[in-house]
Amino acid sequence: MKPTLRPRIKICCISTRQELEIAVGLGVDALGLVARMPRGPGIIPDDLVRELARRTPPSVASFLLTSETTTQAIIAHQCRTGADTLQIVDALSDGTYKDLRTALPGISLVQVIHVNGSEAFDEAKRVAPHVDGILLDSGNPKLPVKELGGTGRVHNWDISRRIREALDIPVFLAGGLNAENVREAIETVRPFGVDVCSGVRSDGQLDSQKLHRFVEVVRQYMP
Repeated sequence: MKPTLRPRIKICCISTRQELEIAVGLGVDALGLVARMPRGPGIIPDDLVRELARRTPPSVASFLLTSETTTQAIIAHQCRTGADTLQIVDALSDGTYKDLRTALPGISLVQVIHVNGSEAFDEAKRVAPHVDGILLDSGNPKLPVKELGGTGRVHNWDISRRIREALDIPVFLAGGLNAENVREAIETVRPFGVDVCSGVRSDGQLDSQKLHRFVEVVRQYMP
């Protein structure tokens, strides 16, 4: 789906109240709160996810990044944390998206597709009818210790563009974005939104100057 406005901005790996306030102060559209993962940056306990989700203004979406793969565990995870959007970073192993919708009315479902090759296109097409959005990232769930996000790596944007062109739901683009490459990424893929973690951090901490520049570049883009 081609965006008609500038891409939405999602800042991931928010881990403190101060980081939340910096991002919200710059007018971003969504915050990513990373719960337990096999590896990666920004992991925080569920009680802190809940606190930060509660502090997120209604105008900003709070994304719970969950690595749970059964619908029963995903439902329980959302209930513990209270985020208004579920970012499912791995494939469902048990249950269906319909189960999630039935148990969690009003909660948006965003499925992550890790773009490691052309098979990502088929996976995205299969999942899209059942979710509210797709997020294209650069992890590798096939490794012995899964990578499910926060890699800082750019994937093949040509595949991402094909996926976006084929779907009728919002597509977010993640994976190695920063202020220097995000305009090219937007022009290539034309995503509904862009998602960044490591590209706006220094020594693991949110860097307000990098974040400000990233937001500025995205806002200057005109479709």
